Amino acid sequence: MDFTPSTAIVTGSDSGIGRATALSLAEAGCAVGVTWHSDQDGAEETARLVREKGVRAAVAHLDTMDAPACGDVIDALAEELGGVDVFVNNAGINGGTMFMDTDWDLWRNTIGANLDGAFVCIQRAAKRMIDAGRGGRIIAVTSVHQVQPLVGSAAYDASKHGLGGLIKTIALELADRGITANAVLPGEINTPMNDSEEQDPETMDRPGIPLGRPGSAKEVADVVAFLASGASSYVNGASFVVDGGMLLMGTQAGSHLTSGDWRTL
Repeated sequence: MDFTPSTAIVTGSDSGIGRATALSLAEAGCAVGVTWHSDQDGAEETARLVREKGVRAAVAHLDTMDAPACGDVIDALAEELGGVDVFVNNAGINGGTMFMDTDWDLWRNTIGANLDGAFVCIQRAAKRMIDAGRGGRIIAVTSVHQVQPLVGSAAYDASKHGLGGLIKTIALELADRGITANAVLPGEINTPMNDSEEQDPETMDRPGIPLGRPGSAKEVADVVAFLASGASSYVNGASFVVDGGMLLMGTQAGSHLTSGDWRTL
């Protein structure tokens, strides 16, 4: 319960949820490792904003499809930061197609980016935590599709289901080392991945989401920051849904409803 992190690595932190998470952890006093895949300028801007919080930032290119080499990036960042107390696996790719239209390359690229790379990076970070002997926090940003499949997303759904299962196994195996592992499952969040970051989520109408709007990246980051803190000392192997209540809609269609008629009989 005395766990106070001082170093963190957040993959895919050049924008969106990753950037918001990096800033939340910086506000908590962590030096932050920032990674990028295609947007180096975005990563450098995240690092600048982190440094404005009065803590150090390190930046590295990370391609999670290049496993196991991507683990070397985590090692290099940890060396530069002086350790890794918190590892947030946020990097990944979106999209997909129908199961019968999913070819082998699309399948492997999606599983590689979202699951293989995550496995390698998390394992490297966990080894660092074990060797340091101070405990740690492993957090994976997955998706509501970790538990609820989406038509047209066979590979994506499989990768997120797999990542959620990996986190639960890690939670069992590393708990006696003082390392917890948890997942955060965003719903529709106002990010570049969803092509809507420039719009205020409070102004966006989503009748099929009980809160009536998408979420902001900071609303996800705040949950990650809690899981990264000493306050989450007895939270392990959990999946925190951050979706405005969308999953509760079930067969009522969630974010795809176009009116609020469902609210009355």
